[in-house]
Amino acid sequence: MPDIEKTPRAAETREKTQRPVSWKPPTILDAPPPPEGYVHRWIRAEILGQDDKPNFTKRLREGYEPVRADEFPNFECAVIEEGKFKGIIGVGGLILARLPIEVAESRKDYFRAQTQDQMVAVDRDLMREEHPSMPISRERSTRVTFGGTSNDKGAFKWLILMEHLDFGLLQK
Repeated sequence: MPDIEKTPRAAETREKTQRPVSWKPPTILDAPPPPEGYVHRWIRAEILGQDDKPNFTKRLREGYEPVRADEFPNFECAVIEEGKFKGIIGVGGLILARLPIEVAESRKDYFRAQTQDQMVAVDRDLMREEHPSMPISRERSTRVTFGGTSNDKGAFKWLILMEHLDFGLLQK
């Protein structure tokens, strides 16, 4: 019988039996990680090949500043090669810009307050129209569900249900 060389069990490593690392395709809008104290966001500079000056200048006035590719030499990304945005990270009319975290949080708080004010105004208008014989409930709920039950036989189903105001039409 020929000699069959077997490696001892102790010589086997776990590395060879580990699951492969999950791969996912890159997106066209991959961006380098922002420096500490900043956030990155893609802003529109062009639309259909035409400059979108109002949007771009508005973002600059809000505090955004374009991100230069030479700031991230080890990050492979799309760079604008010519024109006024030469050297800036950008693709498809979008330019990568950074904003200080404090300004980003302040901006988020401002728009959250705007939304809250609008909801209060809608509630006031709605309650003004309320009739005693048909009271309006101000209960709000949001539910997001994906998938289905096991008896769906593999059919992909999704449902996003958002109830802003319950007029008593839905039975709970």
